[in-house]
Amino acid sequence: MKKIERALISVYDKTNLLEIATAFAQRGVEILSTGGTARHLRDAGIDILDVSDYTGFPEMLDGRVKTLHPKIHGGLLAERDNAEHSVQTEAQGITPIDMVICNLYPFEATVAKPDVTLPEAIENIDIGGPTMIRAAAKNYRHVAVLTAANQYPQVIADLDANDGCLSEERRFELAKTAFTHTAQYDTAIAAYFINNDSPLIRGVRGVDKAKDSETDAFTDNLTLHFKKERTLRYGENPHQRAAFYKTETDPGACAAWAKQLSGQPLSFNNLLDLEAALEIVKDFESPTCTIIKHNNPCGLATAGNLQDAFTNALECDRTSAFGSIVGLNRKVTIQTANIIREAANAGVKIDAIIAPSYTEKALRALSRVKRRPILEAGSLSGTEPVLQIRNVTGGVLVQDPDVHDLRADDLEVATSRAPTEAEIESLLFAWKACKHVKSNCILLAQGTQSVGIGAGQMSRVDAAIIAIRKAGEKAKGAVLASDAYFPFPDGVEIAGEAGITAIIQPGGSVNDAPVIETADAYGMAMVLTGVRHFRH
Repeated sequence: MKKIERALISVYDKTNLLEIATAFAQRGVEILSTGGTARHLRDAGIDILDVSDYTGFPEMLDGRVKTLHPKIHGGLLAERDNAEHSVQTEAQGITPIDMVICNLYPFEATVAKPDVTLPEAIENIDIGGPTMIRAAAKNYRHVAVLTAANQYPQVIADLDANDGCLSEERRFELAKTAFTHTAQYDTAIAAYFINNDSPLIRGVRGVDKAKDSETDAFTDNLTLHFKKERTLRYGENPHQRAAFYKTETDPGACAAWAKQLSGQPLSFNNLLDLEAALEIVKDFESPTCTIIKHNNPCGLATAGNLQDAFTNALECDRTSAFGSIVGLNRKVTIQTANIIREAANAGVKIDAIIAPSYTEKALRALSRVKRRPILEAGSLSGTEPVLQIRNVTGGVLVQDPDVHDLRADDLEVATSRAPTEAEIESLLFAWKACKHVKSNCILLAQGTQSVGIGAGQMSRVDAAIIAIRKAGEKAKGAVLASDAYFPFPDGVEIAGEAGITAIIQPGGSVNDAPVIETADAYGMAMVLTGVRHFRH
């Protein structure tokens, strides 16, 4: 056990600081402090000794140099049970410091601002703070280090229980947290310097957009840091342990940072499906609803209002919608809430809902199902796409998001018959929708409403069979989107037999000619995009 007799306090965030400083004062702990922290404590009537008075050296360079002094770092790094260290510190008038309380300039919050300048970011790089934290953590056998206000209550309780002492076990735990804290801080700074000329990534950074995009747009080193939000009940299955981590700063509207307004805690699978739902509806400008099962849409529609979009999305596959996640891209009103409740009363189990916001009446209506999570994502406008990162054993894969704006003028008509204006509108909707479906994907649409989706199949023809079977009679007169080219004419032939009138696909198969000939034989229009939408 180590008695705390002298503490150095220098913090940016002063939340609950007086609580622990008062506890020190009551125990006769000498407090060293600097700058604004010293004023804050002195104004509260707590006696402190200014670091500059202790070191005999003034703060200088606009506060850049405060604690960078041998009398501070000698007091932190000296091993109390090392006789030679004791001789040296006594000769220099250095007294031991038993605890450091320090948190750092808000670098991440500063650089998250859209208009931050490089000089502003640089001024929020803390030097003395991380140096003190690392010194104290290195010498944890003799020194305790606190880096967050949520640590204060436990430390106060330990001091109360142990006559002003802290155990080595506690100091070691605090040291682990401290090194994690400084590592995250340095990661944020490095990431900003790599990406300070690019707004692409605000949550997780790693791509150097200053490099030539034709050579290598990715930095040689990628360091990721996420903060644990909470332990989950389990993972994808009950026998799998799981936890939820998220970025330190809010990257914009996303499931991870959405505000939960009601319902039970989110599960591992909830979070995955909520992410899929929100990312889909972000992609559409008109009022849009998607209904998600196992990370795939089983229904998707845009309409003149949300209630029609929900109704149309649900009509695609009511059976699969049981136990689904609903995503919406507009503020939810009582009219939309009532439509959702009617569906639930008719047997459609909806496990969670995510939308930008809700009216008070809508939230009250939807929250009557006590266990169902309701999430508010905030405005979807202006959110930047972020890097997509997937883990593989022993590494991660990183890629740009699948962002590809396609217009009618971009389409290459491959068949004798060109699509009508109505077909083009539906084809563009289906093309944008199919990129959110696991490959292989075939998606059928009537207007801007999905009517049949074949997802995640090993063969494209099987995906077409499933989509047509799910659509039933609605396949007749529908359009079809394929996320990749048709390797053989069989999928197109099945579509023609079902009465599908138009197809959108990337093209590029060695069998494009017989595929196009088959479409012509059935009087279908076929357009090529030259772009693939695989989603593995």
